[in-house]
Amino acid sequence: MEAVYTASLAIAAFILGSIPFSVIIGRWLLKKDITTYGDGNPGAANVFRAGSKKIGMVAVILDIIKGIPFVFISHYVLDLPVLSPVIIAVFAVLGHAYSPFLGWKGGKAIAVTFGTTLGLMPQYEVFMVLAIAMILGAILIQNDSWGVMIAVLATLIYFIITKGYSWEPLLLVCFLIVLGIKHFEDLHSVPRFGGRFMRRSQAR
Repeated sequence: MEAVYTASLAIAAFILGSIPFSVIIGRWLLKKDITTYGDGNPGAANVFRAGSKKIGMVAVILDIIKGIPFVFISHYVLDLPVLSPVIIAVFAVLGHAYSPFLGWKGGKAIAVTFGTTLGLMPQYEVFMVLAIAMILGAILIQNDSWGVMIAVLATLIYFIITKGYSWEPLLLVCFLIVLGIKHFEDLHSVPRFGGRFMRRSQAR
C-alpha cells in the first residue's frame, strides 16, 4: 500500500509541478509571452523581466507552493517511509523542469526545489541550510547558475557531515543532478566571486 501511495503522490506532484504558472500569469495578467524575454525560460525570472516585480513575486510564490502539498502529505500526513518524500519531491521538481504542457521543456526549478523542502516541515533543517547557502551563493558568486550549484553542493556536504547516510544527502544528490542538467549551459564559465549584491554595493 505504501508503494501505491508513493506512486500516486509522485504522479500528482509531477502534474502539479508541471503547471507553468509563470507562463499562465504572463499571458493572463501581463498579456505577454514571457518566453520571449531574457533567456527564454518559462520561469518566474522572466515575469520580472517582462515588467512587473509584484506579479513576478506572485509567480515565485506559486512555483514554491506547487512543490509543497504532496511532499507534505507523504511526510507529515501519511508518515510514509523516508524514501517516499524524496521520490515525490524529485518528481515535483522534474515536473517543473520538464513540463508536458510546454513540450517537455521547463524552468530551472529553483523555486519548486525550495517548495519541496518546505513540504518536509516540521523538519525544517534542509530548507534553512539550503536557503542560507543560496543567499550566500547570490552574494558571493557572479554567475547565478554557479551560485545555485555551489549552494546545493555545500548543503549536500553539510548533511553528509552531520547526518551521514540518510535521506537528506540522497534528496540533495537528486536535486544536484536535476539542477545541474537544467543549468548546464550556464556552467561553462569558471565561477567567480562577486555576486549581484556585492556588485551593487560596490557601485554605490
